[in-house]
Amino acid sequence: MAIEIKDSNFEELLASGKPVVVDFWATWCGPCKKIAPDVEALAEAYKEQVIIGKCDVDANDELTGKYGVRNIPTILFIKNGEVVDKQVGAATKAQLEEKVKKLLS
Repeated sequence: MAIEIKDSNFEELLASGKPVVVDFWATWCGPCKKIAPDVEALAEAYKEQVIIGKCDVDANDELTGKYGVRNIPTILFIKNGEVVDKQVGAATKAQLEEKVKKLLS
């Protein structure tokens, strides 16, 4: 299950040493709802290797601003504290999984 990423717990997640995937979303966003099941499935499949979570843009201004998120869904792929890949807009599960695998290599 994807964890809830908030302004208050993000630094702690980065400090875990694992790669982090953040899905910036909102309850009113249609494309966000479309990819949500895929994000959940990937969170379950890669739970031992990657932290995959969702960040509600309406409730977390600090993170949203820090990463310059202007369109949602935006998914950031973070390794060693640095954004190494980004997906803006809806994508297929296969496309997202390819990015997760690349994050692990």
